[in-house]
Amino acid sequence: MLIQDIIRRKRDAEPLDADAIHTFMRGVADGSVGDAQIGAFAMAVVLNGMNREEAIALTEATRDSGQVLRWHDLGLDGPVLDKHSTGGVGDLVSLVLGPWIAACGGHVPMISGRGLGHTGGTLDKLEAIPGYNVTPDDDLFRQLVKNVGVAIIGQTGTLAPADKRLYGVRDVTATVESLPLIVASILGKKLACGLDTLVMDVKVGNGAFMPTAEASRELAEAIVAIGSGAGTPTSVLLTDMNQPLADCAGNALEVHEALRLLRGEGRDSRLYQVTHALATEMLVQAGLATNADDAAMRLEKALASGEALERFSRMVHGLGGPSDLAERAEHYLAPAPFTTDVVAPRAGTVNAIDTRALGLGVVELGGGRRNAGDAIDHRVGLSRIAALGQRVEPGQPLLRLHAASQADAEAVTRQLGAAFTLGEAGSVTPAAPIHATLRKEDLS
Repeated sequence: MLIQDIIRRKRDAEPLDADAIHTFMRGVADGSVGDAQIGAFAMAVVLNGMNREEAIALTEATRDSGQVLRWHDLGLDGPVLDKHSTGGVGDLVSLVLGPWIAACGGHVPMISGRGLGHTGGTLDKLEAIPGYNVTPDDDLFRQLVKNVGVAIIGQTGTLAPADKRLYGVRDVTATVESLPLIVASILGKKLACGLDTLVMDVKVGNGAFMPTAEASRELAEAIVAIGSGAGTPTSVLLTDMNQPLADCAGNALEVHEALRLLRGEGRDSRLYQVTHALATEMLVQAGLATNADDAAMRLEKALASGEALERFSRMVHGLGGPSDLAERAEHYLAPAPFTTDVVAPRAGTVNAIDTRALGLGVVELGGGRRNAGDAIDHRVGLSRIAALGQRVEPGQPLLRLHAASQADAEAVTRQLGAAFTLGEAGSVTPAAPIHATLRKEDLS
């Protein structure tokens, strides 16, 4: 089948069969399909959409465009499972969730990404740890997944290569905003990891990837249907991002917070609630727990015994980091040279937070990238971020700012202060951390 015929059919809003989609994506992966053809195809999808069968085929073709990891030869003693998030501010769930699940008998080959826009990236956080290697060879990666139960690394060039090329063209042709293309990009990479089950965390709110709650819900429903349709049981938690998930944002600061949770501290936090809910869903869906109560018991034991923290430490050491990070985090995670508080101009209750503005503030401090090749200062960020509903008095901190210099801090102070809206107590009720859980059986 000619590539131009595939493009023409989609241009004319004709449905494509699985063979046509696989043919096109193979050409994307091997370079026989040109950038102009990729752009034309993507624009046709944006304008005319895809039905569910086409979207499943596109996801499977993305998954199959490169290496698909297989685990049966390793004789694993538990299921292979993973979680993915659409990203947010102060979202360090992966750092805690991976080792926590491993301590409960799962095997988590977590392929993660870097920061994008205002959202932080798991790899950037881990690279705050001296020596941590996010690009190990396949043998080391597989052995860590088997023996430690978790390895968090970056995407290799062999996994879903068609996605990298397709996304690169979409980024410069105004074709990013397409649900089937977004879902195929997310799921294609994850399903290439050879998972038995997948749980997604889709954010809702002003710090979320999707612009509205309705769009987040639509994405969540598509992910459940398409992931399950592609052969991997998939569920989604819709979680709140109208304020940072943790009370900190910034790479080294978030590693400190992950260690705190893995020690069993911070159980009253939104971060703990969301991480626990995701972990519960993963254990039950993978058959590692019979129900939510059983999952809660297993998760509590993994924290209380220190096993979850031990799995994190073994992963860090196995990937080149220090063996005693958990015991000497202050030694390895360098603090920012300058700290100062951004304070409330008047008394009031925090009634709204511009979460995106806080994330962009971290980027401005050097904790994220304006351009793809920018170096990151892992020391900088925000901590002690006031929560929605919190009462503050004049001069009381809204957050603590960690910067490379006083000048850097002063450059973002006004922006960060303006991210908080103060008003009367009781005028806003903060949303629950978990908005909804969607599974295949919940879809109409």
